[in-house]
Amino acid sequence: MSDVSPIKRVLVANRGEIALRIIRACHEEALEAVAVYSEPDRLAPHVRAADVAVPIGPAPAPQSYLSIPKLIGAARATGCQAVHPGYGFLSERAEFAQAVGDAGLIFVGPPPEAIRALGDKTEARRRMQAAGVPIVPGTMRPVADHVQARAEAVRLRLPVLLKAAAGGGGKGMRLVREEGELASALEAAQSEALKAFGAGEVYVEKYLEHQRHVEIQVLADSFGRVVALGERECSIQRRHQKLIEEAPSVAVTPALRRRMSDAAAAAASAVGYRSAGTIEFLLGPTGEFCFLEMNTRLQVEHPVTELVYGVDIVREQLRVAAGQPLRVHAGTLQPRGHAIECRITAEDPFHDFLPAAGTIAYLRPPAGPGIRWDGGIEAGNEVTLFYDPLIAKLIAWGETRAVALQRMQRALRELVIVGIPSSQAFHLRVMDDPDFQRGEIDIAYLERAGARLLSEEIRSELARPLAVVAALLAEECRTGAAPPPQPSTPWLPDRQSLWVHAARREALRE
Repeated sequence: MSDVSPIKRVLVANRGEIALRIIRACHEEALEAVAVYSEPDRLAPHVRAADVAVPIGPAPAPQSYLSIPKLIGAARATGCQAVHPGYGFLSERAEFAQAVGDAGLIFVGPPPEAIRALGDKTEARRRMQAAGVPIVPGTMRPVADHVQARAEAVRLRLPVLLKAAAGGGGKGMRLVREEGELASALEAAQSEALKAFGAGEVYVEKYLEHQRHVEIQVLADSFGRVVALGERECSIQRRHQKLIEEAPSVAVTPALRRRMSDAAAAAASAVGYRSAGTIEFLLGPTGEFCFLEMNTRLQVEHPVTELVYGVDIVREQLRVAAGQPLRVHAGTLQPRGHAIECRITAEDPFHDFLPAAGTIAYLRPPAGPGIRWDGGIEAGNEVTLFYDPLIAKLIAWGETRAVALQRMQRALRELVIVGIPSSQAFHLRVMDDPDFQRGEIDIAYLERAGARLLSEEIRSELARPLAVVAALLAEECRTGAAPPPQPSTPWLPDRQSLWVHAARREALRE
């Protein structure tokens, strides 16, 4: 086969850190990258990194990043041959993949048929069962009303999960432990699913206790080759949203890894999959596992797999989209070392993870051996409430889990973000937690450990570097080296995290 690619220029239909990540991969593949941006993102790093940048509208996502006509128009106007959706936004919308193809462009992802098959969670469950992949006990079709839901809950035995058939990411999902809660929980799940996904169908699934969330990364090309790149441990979650991921999992033996990888490959093959995808499993204490769902896109946590297996997943996506075979082969790769990822979000973990907005006054990312910073912000950038609160991913690699953990602790203490609250302190507390250090975690970890992790005690090791920065910024304002902050655009938001308060107090004392 010829190595000449039909792709020369790629439209990156996303923003922030993942847009920058894709742009870098395009450049390494000798491809040009076109960025799109909404009005508040006009000065974002991904805009400057691209070869061409196209404005696509105001801040609200439906008028910009979720507008299929605008994205297709931008791709055509700039002479792109392909569109990469990243994750979030339109990445798992079959209608977007179809529209890209109908416009004569290449969608860097799976075929629309595979997205449709796996986007409906009940259809995905039926397909996995037919392929011999173990699934979580539950209904195979949505329930019609609370009467049917109650009958299924009784059959499965409480507790159960009510889950949106058309979505994921924790939306349209409710845990029911008591029969009396079921009717109101069903109504809430259906309403949330309708708002989030445009479809209110909900199905019932058995809630399994003491489970780990372990997923397998797969790559598949157009030549029938499916390669599994090992597992990621994603059990530390809040309201079904992942917070910390690592690879490999301390709970997975080589034999279990082979079994889970075989099941994941079978799942991908069952729907004629192509590109990068992730099969998510629940893993029980004794090694039994069940299919949860398949994400038909690049995952937020893909860097931990890249560091452990030495494979650039985004470059492989681009290669597969160009009709070329994978550069990796099943059975030839083994995990090397250990990697941990912390999602650095614009949220205040000590006030129920309330999302925050404001301007980044100062940012010092960590560096050094084994540290990777996948960020999409810089000092001076605005963080708004229009988009997901993820602002960067901090990843640490080490020869062992202990070394990776030590590097992550050091990196979190090195990181300085001034201007908005962030999840930094929460992550450091998890890294210091004895249960996490022993690998004794499951999907209920935060429910058990929350009281000790989320107390409001000030951490001096985080307050001190913030204090130094606050003092420097104050000195700049006093000497005229930098313009003083204006009331309309404060360098610190009105509602500040404890760390910023501590920094100010420390600066005043000095």
